[in-house]
Amino acid sequence: MKNILVLIHDDDGQEARLQAALDVTRAVNGHLICLDVALVAPFVGDATGVSGGAMLLEMERGAEALNRARLEPRLANEGVSWECVDTMDYAEPALENAATLADLIVVNRALDSLPEPDMRQVAANLVVKSGRPILAVPDSARGIDVAGRALVAWDGSNAAMAALQAATPLLRLAAGVTILEIDDGSVKLPAEEAATYLSRHDIKTMIDRMRTSPAGTMILAAAESGTYAYLVMGGFSHSRFREALFGGVTRRMLDESPIPLFLAH
Repeated sequence: MKNILVLIHDDDGQEARLQAALDVTRAVNGHLICLDVALVAPFVGDATGVSGGAMLLEMERGAEALNRARLEPRLANEGVSWECVDTMDYAEPALENAATLADLIVVNRALDSLPEPDMRQVAANLVVKSGRPILAVPDSARGIDVAGRALVAWDGSNAAMAALQAATPLLRLAAGVTILEIDDGSVKLPAEEAATYLSRHDIKTMIDRMRTSPAGTMILAAAESGTYAYLVMGGFSHSRFREALFGGVTRRMLDESPIPLFLAH
């Protein structure tokens, strides 16, 4: 994990995702790619929408130029390798296109200053479509304690295994790792398999096995306990249709988790 991609845009969530990206980049001695996106957003313009759209795009470009001018001196003093890349697009395709050589994408979970995009939806789609792990941080976060305790939500699914493997470079830096298994009859591989995998990377773990449900409630309670710095879990281990129809743990955690989520699919 060396190439960290973060969305740069002048909105309420920028500080949360930027500080988290800086913390991860510094911890892994990596390279930070700041994707400065002038967002193309829906608008209400004149009869044709052309002049109104042009005006809004020009305003967005100007705002992002000022935003980058404010950020670059800070980045220069953060002690990390970094670069800024400019683009104009919708948030999701911009991040997906830029993620080709990224090892981790850092986003936040809301973008309250604009009606679009829905960053929870962007994060959910990126988990499935980008082929890269996602670090989704709440807007209230001020970085991520990479050296703190980590929680791994485990059900033995392919998504859980992908998340565990992708997060291993970070888990190696954690003060401790707890594997939380919700034994509701759907566990495909026991948590001991995950513990064995991590032990081969010199990562010691504890297993916390619960036999109550629903899984989302148990995982959220652990995330809210104040014990853990971040949560590692598989994203959308069930089909997106099933998640949409019945709800799902991934969606709930994106909506409610007070700690950063490390997601992979």
